[in-house]
Amino acid sequence: MKSQNKYRKFQLQQKNIEVLEQQNSRFKRVYSEYENMSDELWNLENSTGDPVPDDFINAMIVQTSYLEDEITDWLIQYNDKKAEIKQ
Repeated sequence: MKSQNKYRKFQLQQKNIEVLEQQNSRFKRVYSEYENMSDELWNLENSTGDPVPDDFINAMIVQTSYLEDEITDWLIQYNDKKAEIKQ
């Protein structure tokens, strides 16, 4: 059994992500890039093939982290906006 992809941090917020993807093309592009990079990073770290240089993996981790931060900011703003509407 494969271990779960530790880079997929937004699985519990998929409904909000789907709404944001429909409303904002930039968010959709950033989230798509995040998904691709996190999948690739997970595959690189769990592959049994040729070793990949640590510098390359570290650079991907940094880039994925920046994308996570941007996605988190969007989700916080979206959740704040939903809270304001409910009041």
